[in-house]
Amino acid sequence: MVSIRIRGLTKRFGETIALQGLDLDIKAGELFFLLGPSGCGKTTLLRAIAGFHLPEEGSIHFDDDDVTQVPPHKRNTAMMFQSYALWPHLNVFRNVAFGLEEQKVPKPEIRERVQQALEMVKMGDYAQRKINQLSGGQQQRVALARALVVRPRCLMLDEPLSNLDAKLRIEMRTEIRRICKEFGLTAIYVTHDQKEALSIADRMAILDGGKIAQIGPPEEVYRHPHTATVASFIGETNFIPGAVESANMDGSYRISSAIGEFTASPGNPEWKPQIGQKTLLSIRPECLSLSVEKSSQNVVAGKLAESVYLGEIAHYALKTESDPKTIHIAELNPRRVVREEGTLLYAAADPRDIVMVPAP
Repeated sequence: MVSIRIRGLTKRFGETIALQGLDLDIKAGELFFLLGPSGCGKTTLLRAIAGFHLPEEGSIHFDDDDVTQVPPHKRNTAMMFQSYALWPHLNVFRNVAFGLEEQKVPKPEIRERVQQALEMVKMGDYAQRKINQLSGGQQQRVALARALVVRPRCLMLDEPLSNLDAKLRIEMRTEIRRICKEFGLTAIYVTHDQKEALSIADRMAILDGGKIAQIGPPEEVYRHPHTATVASFIGETNFIPGAVESANMDGSYRISSAIGEFTASPGNPEWKPQIGQKTLLSIRPECLSLSVEKSSQNVVAGKLAESVYLGEIAHYALKTESDPKTIHIAELNPRRVVREEGTLLYAAADPRDIVMVPAP
């Protein structure tokens, strides 16, 4: 278990700046996720922490040790790749044992540690199997055992579940969290799957253009995004352009827009918008409730353009009357699904569920 401290990290590839003066603190024993759109720098950051990329500027500390220029094999970390990188000509035991053999660990200790690692990932009975005899989920478990057997200070995972089907991804992400917590591992996990991050992360960082746009626990980042980039990347949202009309005593603001007036609060509590300033309102689809009657505040009127019934949830799309904008609503446990296109409906939201972010 190790804490990680990064200060002023900058990494360039030719004229491209992949990381720009990045600061980050990861706590010991934390399961920390790095997310963001393609090209944002998340994999570059992971590989810099592992030692595969040396930065042009900045420092990386493991606890009090400066490892900025330390080669990967001396950092005592382990990495799981998207492709698993297993050797098909070796059986499961030899694949897991490989790192220990390279470290010249005595054979009796190798046998014991490999078996322990395989038991951890529920693969104890598969030690003599060939890799091509395993399913994708079993290969993923072998790759995890190989990473754990060297007893790393930090476990790094680069989109490890992207090759699995949906059911296996859910099973394995729960298993990864269980193992990390059971053995007190500090883990850094890169993914493009927001559900994966929301379900098992202790904290997450959203990267944008080589910088950190926001850090926080999953529920905080989801419910209180600081920017439009964060709001749109983590889940689905409706953006409504508006302008600040007035400030309220409780820290919320009155916002005027082309489709109505709303009461909302900044996602970033440090942002203090001025009267008249342009802003974007972010409203998650599940935060809107649908009705045939108009409520008193924070309501959008529109005609039904589309409805999709999925059993536990129904999705609606409303075309607003005064603006060509489409508003998306998600209704959980729908008792009655409205099907008639063109029906006039009203979508209302609680002020606590409407988030202000700076207009681009």
